[in-house]
Amino acid sequence: MEFPFMTYVGLLAGILTTISFLPQAVRAWKTKSTKDISLAMFLSFCLGVVLWVIYGFYTQNLPVFLANFVTFILAFSILVCKLKYG
Repeated sequence: MEFPFMTYVGLLAGILTTISFLPQAVRAWKTKSTKDISLAMFLSFCLGVVLWVIYGFYTQNLPVFLANFVTFILAFSILVCKLKYG
């Protein structure tokens, strides 16, 4: 399946912004410390990302859907750490 050029741009943008959460997620799981992370920010962020996933799915926008799906998994793992370890 051939994608338009801008789909590739969107996928690259999604990859770069999504992997930016990886170091924080790894650090939160390793150190079990999330004291400097705002609970309100991560709650609202996770909700916003879920809405982007829904939007990407219903508009059949692959970059939006994939990037936000993976971002949600990473951000939600940080949120779980925040709730669990405070």
